[in-house]
Order: sequence, then C-alpha cells, then structure tokens
Amino acid sequence: MKNFFSTLYQYQTILYKVFLFITTLVLIVYLFPKGGIFKYEFTKGKPWQNENLYAPFDFAIAKTKEELVVEKQKITANIVPYFQYDTVQVHTAKELYGTTFSQYLTVLSESNSGDQARDFGKTILDEIYRYGIVDKDYEYTRKQQIFLNRGNEAEAIHYGQLLSSSKLRTYISKKVDQSEYAKFSSEFLALYFDIIKPNVQLNEHLTASVLKNELAQIITTRGSITKGSRVIAKGEVVEGNKLKVLSSLKKEYESQVWSDKNVYWIIFGYAILVALALLMLLLFIRKYRTDIFGNNRQFTFVFFNVLIMVLITTFVVKYASAFVYMVPLCILPLVIKAFFDSRLGLFSLIITVLILGFIVPNSYEYMFLHTIAGIVTILTISGSYKRANLFITVGQITLVYILAYLAFHIIHEGSIDNMDWKTAQSFLLSGLVTLTVHPLIYVYEKVFGLVSDVSLLELSDTNSGLLKKLSDTAPGTFHHSLNVANIAEAAANEIGANAMLVRVGALYHDIGKMGTPTYFTENQSSSGNAHDTLSPKESAKIIIDHVIKGVEIAKKQNLPDRVIDFIRTHHGTSVVHYFYTKEKEMNPDVDRKDFQYTGPKPFSKETAILMMSDSVEAASKSLKNPTSSLIETFVDKIINKQMEDGQFVNANITFKEIKQVKKVFKRKLTNIYHLRIEYPE
Repeated sequence: MKNFFSTLYQYQTILYKVFLFITTLVLIVYLFPKGGIFKYEFTKGKPWQNENLYAPFDFAIAKTKEELVVEKQKITANIVPYFQYDTVQVHTAKELYGTTFSQYLTVLSESNSGDQARDFGKTILDEIYRYGIVDKDYEYTRKQQIFLNRGNEAEAIHYGQLLSSSKLRTYISKKVDQSEYAKFSSEFLALYFDIIKPNVQLNEHLTASVLKNELAQIITTRGSITKGSRVIAKGEVVEGNKLKVLSSLKKEYESQVWSDKNVYWIIFGYAILVALALLMLLLFIRKYRTDIFGNNRQFTFVFFNVLIMVLITTFVVKYASAFVYMVPLCILPLVIKAFFDSRLGLFSLIITVLILGFIVPNSYEYMFLHTIAGIVTILTISGSYKRANLFITVGQITLVYILAYLAFHIIHEGSIDNMDWKTAQSFLLSGLVTLTVHPLIYVYEKVFGLVSDVSLLELSDTNSGLLKKLSDTAPGTFHHSLNVANIAEAAANEIGANAMLVRVGALYHDIGKMGTPTYFTENQSSSGNAHDTLSPKESAKIIIDHVIKGVEIAKKQNLPDRVIDFIRTHHGTSVVHYFYTKEKEMNPDVDRKDFQYTGPKPFSKETAILMMSDSVEAASKSLKNPTSSLIETFVDKIINKQMEDGQFVNANITFKEIKQVKKVFKRKLTNIYHLRIEYPE
C-alpha cells in the first residue's frame, strides 16, 4: 500500500492531466446537441460533388423557414377576431332609461305624446345596442369581419357595425334631428350619455386561442420522397427544389439516426473526434510549451478556456442558433496571448473551432470565418495593455467577419439582395463583447495566479512602493537595476522574447539587497568596504543570501511567480568568484558549494537574458579605460564563461540568439560610455 501511494505521488502531475483531459472530453460530448451528423456536405448554388444520392428511407419534403413564416403571417393577418358582447350592461342601461327618462325630458313626459316620445327614445337605445359600443377604437377597418360573441352564440358582422364612444354623439344627434323631437336633441344626448356605457370588447384570449389552433394546423411539409428515389445526381447544382429535398433529407436523417439503438455508438464517435482534437492541443503544449505542460495551473487554464467557449457556443446553438456569430470566440486567442504567446493562442482557437464544427449550422462557413478572424487577431494585436490597440484590433476583426460573410452570401445568392443584416449586427455585438477582454484578464489573474502585460506595466512603475523603497535604501542597486532593465529589454526585443516581462524581472531581481545594501559595491562609498571585517566565507554568504531574501520579500509583496523566477535564477548556480578565490588562497581545501548560488539555472529565454545582462552591466563598472574592442572582448568573455558553466542548458535559447544578445550588449555599452568607433591608424 505504501508503494502504491508513493507511485501515485510520483505520477500525480501526469494523473492530473489525464483526469483533466477526460473531464473536458466528457463535458464537451455531454454538451453536444443530441443529434446525428449528415455525412454529406452541400452548399447552395454549388454542384453536388458526390456520387448520385438515393433516398435511404421515405421522407417528407419540409417547407423552408421562409415559406412557413409567410404562411403564419397570412393566417395571422386573416384571423377573424372575437368580440365579447356584455348583455348585463344592456339591461342596466334599459332599466335606467325607464327610470330617468322623465327627469331629462319632463315636458315630453307630461304631454299627451309622452309615451310616444319614450318609445322613440327606446327605439334609438335598441339600435345603439343592436351590435353594441366598443370600449376603445381598435385598429381594424370598417369592412373587417369579426365575430360578435353573445353567450354561446357568435354572429359574423363587420367591425364598422359597432359603435365607438367617439361616434356615439354624432349617431344620436342625427337620429333625433331627423325626428319630430329635434328641439329636444340636447336633452336626449344628456339622457343617453348618463346611462349608456360601452358593452363590447375584444376577447383577446379567445382570439389568441383560435389563432394558435390555426397555426397548429399548418402543414410543414409538401410532398414526399420514397425510398430508393434519386435525390440528386452528381454534378447537379444544389438549388431550388433540389436544395429543399436535400435539406429535408438532412433534417430527417439527423433526427432518425439518434435513437435508443445507436445512441451509444454516436456518443462513442463524438468522443473519439473530440479526444483527437484535445489530444492535438495536449501534444502541442507538451512539445512546444514544456513550461506550461509542467505547470498544472497553466495547463488547466488553457483547457478551461477551450471548454468555456465550447459551453457558451453549444448553449447558443441549442436555444438561439441565429445568434451563433455573437459568441466572441476571438476572446480566446486574446486571453491566451495575454498570458502566454500568440502561437498557443491561435492553436487553441483552431482546436476549439474544429470541435464546434460538429454542431454549428453551416460548419464550413463558421470555421472559415472564425479561423480567419483568429489569424487577424494574432497578427494585429500588439501591446494589448494599450487600450487603443485593442479597439483597433476589434475593429479589424469585425470588418473581416463582415467582409467574409458578405463574400459567402454573394457565393450562395449570386447578389447582395436579401442580405441578412441581423447576422452582420451579430458581428458588431461580438466585437463589443470582445472589448471585455481586459476585465476578464484581470479576473483570470486573480483566479489562476497568472500575470499579463497589463500587470507587468503596473509593476514597471518605478514610483510603486517596493521600487521606491529600493531607490531610497539602495540607490546604487536601483540604478544598476535600471541599467540592466534597459539593456535586457533591448536584447529581448532583438530575439523576440517577452521584453516587458524581462524589464520587470530586471527591476526587481536585486530587491534582496535592501536588507544589507552596504555589503554590495554599487552602494558603497569611498569611506570603506564592509567586507573588510568579514571572512570570505561570511561575505559570500551575505552575497548569496540576497537571492533568498529577494524571494521572501517578493512573496510578501505578492509579486507574480513569473517575476519571482527572475530573482531565483539571475545568478543560476554560479560561484561568488572573488571571495571563492580569496578563500582558496588561504585554504586550498575550500568547499566550492559554500560559495555557490543555490539556483535554479535560468529556464527560459527571458531569465537567461537577465542573467547575461546582470553580469555584463555589473562587471562593466570595473572597466577603467573602456574602448570598443575592450568592450567586445569583455562581453564575449563573461557570456562565454556562463555558457561553459552550463548556465543556459535549461533555457530555450539558441546559440544564434545568444550571439544576437551579445551584439546588443556591445552596442548598448558602447553608447553608455560614449565611445566612438576606433579607426585603424
């Protein structure tokens, strides 16, 4: 059992990667829409490239979305609305008429013709409520047919036969003015307006229910194809009825193939394809990004971002496939590049697009658009910490999306007519969402403990707390760090390394000297040397300890691990040569390890550049009468010695790049000492 746990601990990194790989694979396959994939690809307006296709089973020809929309619009426009007639209100009005007639028309009521006048008014009231008064003006024409619902009976009339409150006065006045009671028009109006209330209103629930039933009866197919019938011949252009038949076959195939009988086989097929795509990403990281492969946190970060993009896209495809282009996939290479490099960012995007190609509509078009946009993202973004650069890049990405989509539309339709501008708007919205990459990077920094160029820019501020303290307590070391940062940054730019990271690493690499600044030559005055009272071994320990103290200070100040790496590695496993030689003169049996830095050795281009820059800049202070030839010899000697000691064996830096770095150092030091080129006599 003990051996088992020992073996488990030994291979914990590999086991974690296997677990992460399998988890990502299972989640992606689980998220995929439940449906098969039609094995033929076809494009509207293009010839059928495969052999003659025959129907594998009977299937109906589905109507297109456009045809169904037209039918639904036609039914909706022609639906006959239902209005509800309130008989209670009518009875109430008639009862009030009988009790209030004499109050408004006293003269008529007391005359011999009182009963006739009362009957005349009742006749008008009956005519008003023959079809009723609507509660408000509805947007129907006078000739619009409607159903007037009285209880369980519905009468078909025209909307114009209903009276509205706005037309009621005109109607009553006209009736009274044409009678023998014209001079009592105002009294009749007052009477009617006191007792008459609207009694007809639109029955929205019943109308909607009828509309729903009508829409449900729409036939979604027209005609059918029998098994064995030829669907399309090789070379025929996919358009018109052929396109409709192929689309119907594809839809029917994808719905039939996903059944209880073969569901596990289809999942197995999906799993193999997704596993191959993820395996390519894993192998790429293992071969070309060994530092990321060896860091479980960074490795998880890459797979997590791929999974998130697949999750968001599958969700959109499932519930709103028309907005699939609104998903900002270009955030993926921007985020990956912010923390690592452009090649990994582009490779991650391509793997993600390949996975999504299984589930998105128009997969070739989708993959082409996002691949081109991803390449543009990688080629155009530089200095992502600059806000203007991000805006420019997003603008270029959006423009490429729209141009490519326009080109596909022209290929499919033969013109720019019927352009789906909603898709173009999706690209614009996707661009706006991409602008959220900066706050997203900040979140990732806190969650995964990574460092981006934005954070590096903040750390490079020499007025920040730690660097300000360094300049106050150890001004010589601070000045030395600035010089190292300048020449290291120039060297990094020359060989394509991360110049911003190198500069920040150089600024902080000697913060461990703040505790004992006077024991380092750059901070000593002419009054004396603090090492004169110490043994070589004690002096060497103080010098070596500045690396350990620097790491401790950096961790207390929560500096990123990538910056701490520069503090740990800027001396590698080199020896404090001066005190080692001095001790050896007194004691030939001296232990070399007592005068050797604990390391580790530089393990990247950036940390290797800092080691070379630190040694060259510090040693250059010993040059009394520097000349161009002396500087060239001096730089070659120091860096060659480091190479002989094997300080760069773990760094992915080539001999050619080291030669370029030397060239930059020589040029920079020549400029520092204001030397002219030496001409032969």
